[in-house]
Amino acid sequence: MDEVAVIEDAAAAEVSLDPVRARLLAELAEPASATMLAARVGLARQKVNYHLKALEKHGLVELVEERRKGNVNERMMRATAASYVISPTALAAVQPDPERSPDQLSARWLLAVAARLVRDVGMLITGAAKADKRVATFAIDGQIRFASAADRAAFAQELAETVTALVSRYHDENAQGGREHRVVVALHPHVPEPHDQTTKET
Repeated sequence: MDEVAVIEDAAAAEVSLDPVRARLLAELAEPASATMLAARVGLARQKVNYHLKALEKHGLVELVEERRKGNVNERMMRATAASYVISPTALAAVQPDPERSPDQLSARWLLAVAARLVRDVGMLITGAAKADKRVATFAIDGQIRFASAADRAAFAQELAETVTALVSRYHDENAQGGREHRVVVALHPHVPEPHDQTTKET
């Protein structure tokens, strides 16, 4: 099972967004049969089987074991990933395009850049999986608390200058066999996770 899988197909995205099927995907972090799932989610086994077939058709769940139980064959299913991200390619006609209105200070432009990041990395993961290779990526994720808006602006300016200097130092337009990489650096207000809110309230 992968930690994260990217859904690129519109039909698969639609299937995954159904509340019942999303619940089944969560339950299938560990293998289970339709009978076991029916007891957990409070649905008839036939109904669960119907949803499982839809999920399996789109590669969101997979068969891990088939065993005989009484007069029937019990199919043990498992989700193909612990979590899923829907790529903008699932809505190709309306996916965000950062090039339409580039504005470094716009939250909506940042969202478009983030969407492109999900799309590109999703495509890289899909291609790497088919070739049985790893994707060479790097990311930094952290938090910083500014004393003032002026400090935030100064930090953003220094960060931009530092990244620009690094790009200038290492970029080689004429490198034989070189491969282009995309650099994305973002700064946005921190959004508390649900468990952070719970901790503050108790």
